[in-house]
Amino acid sequence: MLTRDQIASYRTTGFLVVEDVLPGPVLEDVRAEYARLLDGLYDGWLAQGRVPEGISGFQERLIASYRAGCDWFQPMDISLPGGRIAPDTPMHFGPAVFDMITNARLLDLVQDLIGPEITSNPIQHLRIKPPATDLRAGEVRAHITRTDWHQDRAVALEEADQTDMVTIWIAITDATVQNGCLQVLPRKAEAILPHCPKTQTAIADGFIDEASALPLPVRAGGVVILDPLLPHASLPNLTDGIRWSFDLRYNRRGQPTGRRQFPDFVARSAADPTAVLSDWRQWRDAWMRARARLSAQPHIDIHRWASDAPFRA
Repeated sequence: MLTRDQIASYRTTGFLVVEDVLPGPVLEDVRAEYARLLDGLYDGWLAQGRVPEGISGFQERLIASYRAGCDWFQPMDISLPGGRIAPDTPMHFGPAVFDMITNARLLDLVQDLIGPEITSNPIQHLRIKPPATDLRAGEVRAHITRTDWHQDRAVALEEADQTDMVTIWIAITDATVQNGCLQVLPRKAEAILPHCPKTQTAIADGFIDEASALPLPVRAGGVVILDPLLPHASLPNLTDGIRWSFDLRYNRRGQPTGRRQFPDFVARSAADPTAVLSDWRQWRDAWMRARARLSAQPHIDIHRWASDAPFRA
């Protein structure tokens, strides 16, 4: 699917913007699945008197519930949290999201970069950015506010430092400079840079030149492909609407994912097609088993950078 020139550009710069990857029906199914999920959450909050009546529409209900202090992020995320996990920690694993993750056009892009043995890596997230003017003071969740500069390799554990991995950032709404698209430093680093806790885990001060940042707008259905060593961040959402995307990662089958406590699955295999997971319910059930197991044992940190790390900002 990628041309030789595109692959060569990715190898040099560490990123690639590809428009019109996901077909319209895939996007619409994801939007409809999340609309149903939010309607259920909103109706529950409405019954508790926590959100206003008379609000309809996905975007409108998202913003209204965020303003009311109701947390839709974790119930919508396609991962367990990095903090403490309870037996009932909410998460979302549905057929439309599974079809997006395993979409053939998406996997074709991944195959062009890491080969035909592909694991769906469990470091994956929903990202919905409300307007910056609505963000609560002290909001630190990278999936809701702007993200600090970081490398994806650095926010996995050391076990995956040599893993052949690629990030696919999918735009569900148009991502623009105004509403908070990604920005990159357009040449990947040769190694992991020092990181430390900031708003999120981020590259320590003095190791990058933010003045050379390049924004990467992309239309809904398009993707941004990132090398795991590429420094990147996101801009703030300065509009009055939401910016919606997903972060997905894929790695070469059989290599460490960098988050071994969370379940992965084989998304494509030329060597053993029978190993490929095709039932979304098995994906969901694997995460439910992981939740039950992790809630009953000591917390496992998902990051290598402690608050007393060298170069701490």
